[in-house]
Amino acid sequence: MADRVFHALADANRRAVIERLTRGPATVSELAAHLGVTVAATVQHLQVLQDSELVRSEKAGRVRTCQIDPAGLRNAEAWLQRQRTAWEHRLDRLGAVLDDQKKEPGS
Repeated sequence: MADRVFHALADANRRAVIERLTRGPATVSELAAHLGVTVAATVQHLQVLQDSELVRSEKAGRVRTCQIDPAGLRNAEAWLQRQRTAWEHRLDRLGAVLDDQKKEPGS
């Protein structure tokens, strides 16, 4: 799942959609105007965002409204936290090794 989230966020237009939706729901037409691209292009971006669970949408009549779906962000956040924890442990071990080397006679 993290692969899909990071793939979705790799595109500047999709990041702009996410940033816009953090301020509240928006229609596809509003998002297209915000991006300065066609509605068709916006729909393609939204499909990638929906597949990665970053955005969800509802259709009422002819109007599709989109909003943030926190599930995808939670998946990305969990992956980043695991990576951070692993790197902190590695750096702590490296720090301990370097401290031991400083304490050795002749160093």
